Amino acid sequence: MPSLISFSQAIEPVYSHPREDRRLHGNPQRTTWSHFQSDDGLVDAGVWACEVGSWRIAFPAGQEEFFTVLSGRVRLHDEQGKVSEVGPGEALLIPAGFTGVFEVVEPVRKYYVIVQRNLA
Repeated sequence: MPSLISFSQAIEPVYSHPREDRRLHGNPQRTTWSHFQSDDGLVDAGVWACEVGSWRIAFPAGQEEFFTVLSGRVRLHDEQGKVSEVGPGEALLIPAGFTGVFEVVEPVRKYYVIVQRNLA
């Protein structure tokens, strides 16, 4: 029987940085605590934190992310110049196929859920 998953449980974090060819400002360290991954690899959920900086993002077709900011502030800039800013207690969905810039304005911590869809 499946068990409930608490995002407050202690797990080993994974550290990363944006790829050099995508960086626009800084080289922020990103920390990910992946609390759940579905058996088929199509859903990933957990906690993510990042230092100040910005980089280009490009979501593939079929990949979406919903997140809620716990602390800090981020801005997402789309290719048409529209900017969405998200702070504590606010949520955003990044749709499949989105391209733009992810900017961490203040060190951020967020809950995230990433869904991959099979587009066969």
